[in-house]
Amino acid sequence: MTPDSKRFLHPEAIRRIGRLELRARHVVEGFMSGMHRSPYFGRSIEFLQHRQYAPGDDLRHVDWKVWAKADRLYVKQFEEDASMRCTLVVDVSKSMEYGRGPLNKYEYAATAAASLAYLLLRQHDAVACLAFDEKIRARTPMRSTQVHLASIVQALDANRPQAKTDPGNVLRLIAEENYRRGLIVVVSDLLGDVASTLRGLRLLRQRGHDVLVLHVMDDDELDFPFDGPTRFEGLELPAHLNCNPRALREGYLAAVETFVSSLRHGCARDAVDYELIRTSQPLDAVLAAFLSRRLAARK
Repeated sequence: MTPDSKRFLHPEAIRRIGRLELRARHVVEGFMSGMHRSPYFGRSIEFLQHRQYAPGDDLRHVDWKVWAKADRLYVKQFEEDASMRCTLVVDVSKSMEYGRGPLNKYEYAATAAASLAYLLLRQHDAVACLAFDEKIRARTPMRSTQVHLASIVQALDANRPQAKTDPGNVLRLIAEENYRRGLIVVVSDLLGDVASTLRGLRLLRQRGHDVLVLHVMDDDELDFPFDGPTRFEGLELPAHLNCNPRALREGYLAAVETFVSSLRHGCARDAVDYELIRTSQPLDAVLAAFLSRRLAARK
């Protein structure tokens, strides 16, 4: 399954499509036309029952806790839901407003979330959406009808960046209220306490959710291309800094590398699917490559 790179939309082309719902349709239909299979990228699995182990059973399904108590081997049997349940968790904090390219981080993240919603709904999966900063600002119910896309788009459009963020606390709240297991997709710049964010993601995994993180960053944040006297103004704090960026560049890039590396390694440790995305990357190319890797990993 190899996407046709000639079909991908540059962020500038996406920006010219004014309505978020239309952007999502263009992005998804664009990359799907270059794929040989339907890009299903998750499934809902529910525990059904135990049965006694038989030669040839997959050892990954052995319940070792039962073995420790009963001194007999039992395997877990699961029932797959035909319809997946997905919750899109989208960052609408003030830091997401940054961007000097065609799309700022919020616009890119909202387009990514709406595109995934459109893809899932056309597969008849159920989707909910939460917009958050330091708390949950808006939510849509879990629905599987095509018209539900309009509700998701409305929730994202109505909650543009306005406050500081706290991903870790919000993820903990989501883990505490989502009792039925499903797919959780977090779309954020994750600019908060890394340890708290990773604890929130780990809690979601411990509750049995499949978790994907789309870590959206602007090129400026990753490359620090500034040169000459510059004034940096805080988006989530009322602060500014006048400086010569060349004096800060080495230390800044080292701090960013530590930040990204800590998130990537923490996600890998807890079996959270992590993808770092630049807002300069064609979104349909990013999604096509990401979904292709997930399909390949499930074979």
